[in-house]
Amino acid sequence: MDDHAGRYKWVALSNTTLGMLLAMINSSIVIISLPAIFRGIRLNPLEPGNVSYLLWVLMGYMLVVAVLVVTLGRLGDMVGRVKIYNAGFAVFTAGTILLALDPFTGGGGAVWLIVWRVVQGVGGAMLMANAAAILTDAFPSNQRGMAMGTNQVAGIAGSFLGLVAGGLLSEVNWRLTFFVSAPIGIIGTIWAYRSLRETSVRSAVRLDWLGNITFAVGLTALLAAITYGIQPYGGHAQGWTNPWVLAGLIGGVVTLIAFCVVESRVAEPMFHLGLFRIRAFATGNAAGLLTAVARGGMQFMLIIWLQGIWLPLHGYDFEATPLWAGIYLLPLTLGFLAAGPVSGWLSDRHGARVFASGGAMLAALSFLGLLLIPTDFGYGWFALLIFLNGVGFGLFQAPNATAIMNSVPAGQRGAAGGMAATFMNAGMVLSIGVFFSLMVAGLSNSLPRTLTGGLTSHGVPPDVAQQVGSLPPVGTLFAAFLGYNPIQNLLRPSGTLDRLPAADAHELTGHRYFPELISGPFHQGLVIVFGLAIVMSLAAALASVLRGRQFIHQDEPQVPTAPLSEAGRTTG
Repeated sequence: MDDHAGRYKWVALSNTTLGMLLAMINSSIVIISLPAIFRGIRLNPLEPGNVSYLLWVLMGYMLVVAVLVVTLGRLGDMVGRVKIYNAGFAVFTAGTILLALDPFTGGGGAVWLIVWRVVQGVGGAMLMANAAAILTDAFPSNQRGMAMGTNQVAGIAGSFLGLVAGGLLSEVNWRLTFFVSAPIGIIGTIWAYRSLRETSVRSAVRLDWLGNITFAVGLTALLAAITYGIQPYGGHAQGWTNPWVLAGLIGGVVTLIAFCVVESRVAEPMFHLGLFRIRAFATGNAAGLLTAVARGGMQFMLIIWLQGIWLPLHGYDFEATPLWAGIYLLPLTLGFLAAGPVSGWLSDRHGARVFASGGAMLAALSFLGLLLIPTDFGYGWFALLIFLNGVGFGLFQAPNATAIMNSVPAGQRGAAGGMAATFMNAGMVLSIGVFFSLMVAGLSNSLPRTLTGGLTSHGVPPDVAQQVGSLPPVGTLFAAFLGYNPIQNLLRPSGTLDRLPAADAHELTGHRYFPELISGPFHQGLVIVFGLAIVMSLAAALASVLRGRQFIHQDEPQVPTAPLSEAGRTTG
């Protein structure tokens, strides 16, 4: 490799790492900033008619990224990965600026945010779909683990850094949560256009319109249905019996099956399904999906645990809990940052299997530890456990991503990177539906009785207490998640707090009443949720073991026309 090429790979690494960091920070920065954002546009997101606004502001970005990364990765294979990546930086930055300039309030302000979050998501998908392929093109196979480790772990760490940044910035002004990305986006865009160059051979093929449409429609329907499934419907605590949710689930699966049929028959498919016959690719993506679900669900459960129970018990006002939850979760981010680049560097020499498998098993052990500590834990043990969780997923991520990208032909790297990103982002969306549903199911058994009895004992009229206790638990979870005082939020519509003796009203809305009330039922739900996370992490470890020895695809950068096989070399 000449000096110029040697320098270029570091330029590619630094710019794509910045792009991934920016894209992933903005996938989570809104989570902590939601209370300030909705106060800023003067909209109560917990009113029944506004819950959809809340869900789409929260999840619209992740859904769009999940749906578009494969298409945009394949487009990068066709017209140039750097071209699509650079355009993604520009689109992302434009969406970020327009988000911060929201001129409306109420429902109009929420719609503005949703629309431009979608645009921002399109830009994020363009970045994420092509970053891994650009790195794979720029680095020799014996350095890709280190490069992918730096890139991938920076991206995942960004999803947790966004929690801290959102909490700090929203304390000043909610618009800063978007404005903060604008100068970085502008610098990154200019830098990308000036420094990145195409190093891959483009695939001279036609765009597979039918494949793109069936994939986008099917995945959108499926993920949107999962999103709406956590909302109450028809007297049920959840919406899985909603005809529209059922139609989305069934229709999405059927459409994705149709996508597979289309891709197996067209001459120039959007995605070569034959890639899944490469063992390292198939097992790597399966493991990536499983860990994405476990990791994404954990993030939301830890936020609710801290904001709804632990922080108020330790004297923090509910309104301040979003900021402090992000700060107290920093050991998780540090674990990612400590383990990711090192595991990527080591996997270049020893293969992905031992590090990815060991990391997933360490994550499973950390989930078990989180189940064993009390709800009102000592922070030292909690910090150690989430640090180990971060180390575990950091050990897993870089070797797994490198193994996936090493296993595919050069002409398919954009589509392959997009598919890997789809599994990761779809797993994050899926985790919200699955973990919230499991937690709500766990709370539904005991929370209504506990809540009704507790309110009645403090002077709340029995009919009001019964009505509040029968409300779907998801509303209580969302209140804790947003940093609202749950009891105050539940009793406000009836005006009951104003009629109670001052001592009872103060007790009900104080720091300790709700956390102590919900601790038992919440821990029952937590056992179910983290139990599933343990199973998924162990399944990911097994998939990593089954990937086989280190496999690096050796071919010329062209689109395969015959069935793909494991034509490459294996080591250690």
